[in-house]
Amino acid sequence: MSPQRSHRNRLAALTAAIAVVVSLSVTACSGGSAGATTFDPEAKTTITWWTGQADQAETILEGLAKDFEKLHPNVTVDISSGAPSTDELLQKLSAGFAGNTYPDISYAYGSWASELQGSKRTLDITDQVKDPDVKWDEFPAAARQTAQPGGGTTIGFPAVVDNLTLIYNKTVFDAAGVDYPTADWTWDDFRAAAKKLTDPSTNTYGYGYSVSGSEETTWQFWPHLWQNGGEILSDDQKTATFDSDAGVTSLTLLRDMAVDDKSIYLDQTDTKAAQLFASDRIGMITSGPWTLYDLQTAKTSYGVVPLPGTDGNHESVSGPDLWVLFDHKDANREHWAYELTKWLTSAEQDIKWNVAYGNLPLRPSEAQSPEFLAQVEALPGLDVMAANMVNSKHSRPTVKGYVKLSEAIGSAISEVMQGQGDPADALTQAAATATQALGG
Repeated sequence: MSPQRSHRNRLAALTAAIAVVVSLSVTACSGGSAGATTFDPEAKTTITWWTGQADQAETILEGLAKDFEKLHPNVTVDISSGAPSTDELLQKLSAGFAGNTYPDISYAYGSWASELQGSKRTLDITDQVKDPDVKWDEFPAAARQTAQPGGGTTIGFPAVVDNLTLIYNKTVFDAAGVDYPTADWTWDDFRAAAKKLTDPSTNTYGYGYSVSGSEETTWQFWPHLWQNGGEILSDDQKTATFDSDAGVTSLTLLRDMAVDDKSIYLDQTDTKAAQLFASDRIGMITSGPWTLYDLQTAKTSYGVVPLPGTDGNHESVSGPDLWVLFDHKDANREHWAYELTKWLTSAEQDIKWNVAYGNLPLRPSEAQSPEFLAQVEALPGLDVMAANMVNSKHSRPTVKGYVKLSEAIGSAISEVMQGQGDPADALTQAAATATQALGG
């Protein structure tokens, strides 16, 4: 079992995206070379696939590429990682647009979706995914929305999905004599337990939360906002609306736990809280499948349940990644790039890719497969996280201004949780900054 690709890399990549926006805009107007105008099913065709992966993950995908070639002998898949690291793929794509050397398929963080769509190089597969054989509706809602940036054209298929759940440390709960969390917990239950778990004499905290001001801070906040009926943006996506009553209610809860109850370990690093949780110094964290390998390695006694809820709503947040398809004005390349990603994301092949690697399955039908059940045996709680995908109903915005929006609200959350400022005032100021970044 290899550790999953860290979601933290995907969060950090948000900040890299903004540096490439101008470059993508500049290259958007240049055209690619003309290819076949009519699809020929027998034509020898080479498609290029940048996986963004390394080590075991890359090996798995290279094996699947060979399987696809065996099914379609006239097709050659030129597969590679595409860049030294996934984080560098966006810059590599931008350079490829300028020199007409971009691939047919590339892995992409969901946060890049609007930038890639704005390049005018993506392939529109909106009509194709309506085919019942694709079973598009089986993909989690957040993943489908991410593949359709701005609610417009569909630019690719979901590649990797995840979500936040509540992970609790059984050792800390047992020492404090507190009952374990259940799937129907409310945030009041959560707050009460966190307070009981906190013990200043042993530097033990009930909960850990990032106050670095990064996207780690921000995305942990979105489930609170959505559960209370709030939205991040207006319908036209030009105005930040997280400073609503729902936002204030959500931030007030975190502020009260941190400042009044003193039950939250305020993590300035984005990494320390997970380490303290693994060593039995924090009772609860909200995290995802990338954490389980480390907890198993540390031999931490833990359990997993969905996030606490508000009025029965246990909505979570997801950070889906994509296989984005690109248009080379060649009917043969277009056809086979689509067929490869359609095939790769089918339940039969996804078991060989995401499930084999230890990621969550893309489709619910995979959850009872022997392969996934074996992964659950190795990583207890993975099944809860897979089932929790139904609670990932919103997608994080893929608008170009999201990076600045995230920075604005992340700073506000961090300051308020450290006792510096009023929730309503801080969110109002952050929303104004975010709206300016959105062009509203």
